[in-house]
Amino acid sequence: MTILVTGGAGFIGSNFIHYWLKNYPEDKIINFDVLTYAGNLDNLKDIESNPNYNFVKGDICDFELVDKTVKGVDLIVHFAAESHVDRSIKNSADFIKTNVEGTRVLLEAAKNNGNIRFHHISTDEVFGSLALDAPKFNEKTPYDPRSPYSASKAASDHLVRAYFHIHKLPITISNCSNNYGPYQYPEKLIPLFITNLIEGKKVPVYGNGKNIRDWIHVDDHNRGLDFIIKKGKIGETYCLGGNSEKGNLEITELILKAMGHGKEMIEYVPDRLGHDLRYAIDFSKAKTELGWQPQIDFAAGLEETIKWYKNNSAWWQKLKK
Repeated sequence: MTILVTGGAGFIGSNFIHYWLKNYPEDKIINFDVLTYAGNLDNLKDIESNPNYNFVKGDICDFELVDKTVKGVDLIVHFAAESHVDRSIKNSADFIKTNVEGTRVLLEAAKNNGNIRFHHISTDEVFGSLALDAPKFNEKTPYDPRSPYSASKAASDHLVRAYFHIHKLPITISNCSNNYGPYQYPEKLIPLFITNLIEGKKVPVYGNGKNIRDWIHVDDHNRGLDFIIKKGKIGETYCLGGNSEKGNLEITELILKAMGHGKEMIEYVPDRLGHDLRYAIDFSKAKTELGWQPQIDFAAGLEETIKWYKNNSAWWQKLKK
């Protein structure tokens, strides 16, 4: 099988490429990435000489290049997205362009080249914000995006479904909770806090730190994508969660303790605009239909992640500069 991975130089995409080539060494991967600030080919240095791996630098909004690149491809796995909420609040234009128009271009190219199998990676943020006592998100939760980022991802999800209904494009969608693990750009909470502490800097906690997220290790996420690609029902959506709800302050204190620091390293900062209180995923559909569930315990996964950032300071130091 030949797979086009969009955004394959990013955090989750590069981990997916590592995962896929390890588990399916006979398959071919085309990594299509424009290399924005969050795209980093250093993530893939150890496989760049693999004959089954090929990198194409390109923008998913460039229809001619996308259409040319997808010819002969059996599967498109679409990670490419602008994904940082704070950046979307400051300037939403790039999010609409990449996440909506870029997805449309990919869908058109897939349709025009024999209805290529298409898997779209989305986020739990499209569902909005949960009250503390509310049931977890599932595949039937109404959409209620509350930031330009989540609104653009919601729009892309709707486009993918439209191409399934109108053009019979063989699609699946996954909505996933917060990922963590190696190669995550150090603007996100866990790698930012780990690297700040390595540098002797305080960690910035929004508001009162009580916002809750469901955390999943990137390897569990990519194993879930494997299950969806191989076993998922065409036209269906699957929610992937880590079964690990934790408040931001709890995460902070776990990182501080693991790295030998106390609460004096916390710096409370003004809260994010429209900061969603809680996200949580009910992954029972993926468990029942696909036989998937997360396997990596959060404490063990966090310990390994801290170790990775300690051992790969050259990777993140130039990014933080």
